[in-house]
This record gives sequence, structure tokens and C-alpha cells, in this order.
Amino acid sequence: MNVVIVGSGAREHALAWRLRQSPRLGELHVAPGNPGLAALGTCHPVRADDGDGLLSLALTIDADLVVIGPEGPLVAGVADQLRQSGLAVFGPSAEAARIEGSKSFAKEVLRAAGVPTAESLPVARVPCVVKADGLASGKGVFVCRTQEELDAALHAVRAFGSELVIEELLEGEEVSLFALVDGRRALALGAAQDFKRAGDGDTGPNTGGMGAYSPVPRVDDVAALVAQVHQPVVDELARRGTPFVGCLFAGLMLTPDGPKVLEFNARFGDPETQVLLPRLDCDLLELLAAAADSRLPEGAVAVAPEAAVTVVLAGPGYPADSVYAGARIDGIAAAEAAGALVFHAGTAVRGGTLVTNGGRILSVTATGPDLAAARRRAYDAVELISFDGARYRRDIAEAAARA
Repeated sequence: MNVVIVGSGAREHALAWRLRQSPRLGELHVAPGNPGLAALGTCHPVRADDGDGLLSLALTIDADLVVIGPEGPLVAGVADQLRQSGLAVFGPSAEAARIEGSKSFAKEVLRAAGVPTAESLPVARVPCVVKADGLASGKGVFVCRTQEELDAALHAVRAFGSELVIEELLEGEEVSLFALVDGRRALALGAAQDFKRAGDGDTGPNTGGMGAYSPVPRVDDVAALVAQVHQPVVDELARRGTPFVGCLFAGLMLTPDGPKVLEFNARFGDPETQVLLPRLDCDLLELLAAAADSRLPEGAVAVAPEAAVTVVLAGPGYPADSVYAGARIDGIAAAEAAGALVFHAGTAVRGGTLVTNGGRILSVTATGPDLAAARRRAYDAVELISFDGARYRRDIAEAAARA
């Protein structure tokens, strides 16, 4: 099968790394890609939101499957444009992707599906959670326990140019839960926990994610949780005539009253994908193609018992400064030789040298027999990589590894 992956981040690098292991893979193409992806397939200078350009590329290389990574192109309807030309696409339609593109729409679907979620509040009053209604690259959610935090959140949401949603503040452990969906059925893929705040101890501003780990100790039965949370939403979207095809990602809070949905996303998570895919013990290409063709298998996805931990290396000003460019990156080969997986996010090649070119630069992932071992290996590999201004959290999976 000839495959096109749309995107240029560490998530797409992880997808390409996993798809490259399939015996069914023919040619692998990426648009627009990054230096890490260029080692696995052919990169093309086509923007992820350029539907016409992607269509031309897919037809030229006779693509059997297009896998869309980022949320922006999905919400903008790129998957629809490709499907209308007869291409098989892993990624939801614009209407189905509203489950991520509009928090208010997601609330409406959750209520109709009978899935427990945080209650909406009529006014902003602490404690509460303030959310940008539209896309915000993972940075549009603000937990407000003080009036000062609430004032700052309201100002920040206005900067996104979006309507806002106000919700009750739920207490508990947050978990990311993933399922592959073929329009009718949700197949459990796995659970992970990510770290959204920039600093150790969950301090500092929200980011797109500074690290993740899998499995999550408190989630014993991923399939049962997907049946409880995802399947009713899949059924409701199908009932509305907008079936969801792709990866459906629920952000959950495990409360004393049971799991409640914080949000839904319409794609693979980043950095969660970087810990989920190394644990798979199956052919991911077969699954993505089956989902795109509305024929996901019965049963469960095979997952290895190993644990995985990823640590994100970011630029010194991230997340306020989303582009940190030109710093030489050293040590990736040493980290990989030590057994780590290094997925590129914000990198570029300048004059034959690998340099930084983004906010989140690299995701360094390691596996092990348990979380403690995976965490130790990941941080050992991080220590081998260097660039001026490199910054990362030092507490990824720390509490879970001690549990």
C-alpha cells in the first residue's frame, strides 16, 4: 500500500515509524514532513491544510491511504475533499471533527449520547474551568481556582479569538483514552497520561504537552472504558448522519463518581501517540486501512505488556515563543544507540546541520518492563541530546513510576 501521512510533528514521525514496520507498506510519502520523517519516507513541500495540493500528491503517487495527523486540516474539511475524489482517508469529515473543533458542539453530542461530562456553568466564577470553544493547539484550557487565574484565563481566551465555554472544575486523575473508529465501531487503542503544564509539579502555562506515559495504572480495562465513553458518541454521530472515521481521543477525569469527559479530540494525541505506538503488538497499517474502509475487526488491539515514557525537549521560550530556530542539535544518534526512539517535531536542516525550528523540538521515548525502567531509560537518553536553550520537565511519570 502507498501511504501519505499529512503533518510535520513528532506524532506524524511516530506514525511513520510504526507504519514502516508493516509488511504491506509500499511507498511512504509525507506532507510536509520534517528531517526525522525524511529518513522514513519521501517528504513533499505541501502544507497540511492545502487540500488541492494534497489531492494532487495523493493522485500522483497513486495513494491507497491518506492519514491526516493534525486537527486543523480535519476541521477545515481536507478529509472530505480527498474522499470526494475517491481516496481512502483515515481522519474524520469536517462535520464529525466538530467534536474537537467546537466545545459547545461536543457538549451537545455528549448530552445526547448520555455520556457523563463536566457541567456547563452560566457564569465564570471560581473555581471553574475556562475553555476556548474552537481549536487552540492544546493551549486553550484554563483551570481557575483564584480570581487572578480567572481574570488571566478570560483575557487569554479572548486572544484566541474564540467564544468561551465555562465548566465546573472536576477533581481527580486525568487520562487520555484512544480508540480507532470506522464510522460504526470504536476499537480501544490504549490509554496514556500526558503533562500539559510547562514546568515541574504542573506549574507554568499550558502547552501542547511536555511528556506522557502508558499504561496508566488506574485504567485496568481500556476496552470497557471505550465502550462506556466512546461508543455512545460514535453512535450519536452516526445517528446524525456524520459518522466518525479516524482516531477519537477522549480526555477524561477519573472522579470519585466515575469517569467524566473533559473534551474529545478528533485525531491522535501528541505526545500520547509517542508512547502508545511503541506498545502496539500488531500491524497499525492494517488497522488504519480497515477503519478507513469501515471494516475494523472484532476483538481487541494487541498491546505489549511493556511500559513507555516520552519526554519532550522544547525551546527556552516555549510555549510563549512557538518558534526557536537555528540552534544546532547534537546527540540524537547516541540516544538512539542507547535504545531510545527520538521523534522529530520542530527541527530543520540548515547547511547540512540539524537545527531547532519550532517550540517543541523532539520527543524522546523509551520502553521498559515497567514505568520506572522506561522512565529511567528515557531520561538517560535525554541527557545525551543537547542544543542551546534546551528545556524539559524532569518529573514525567515520576509519581506513576513510584506507585
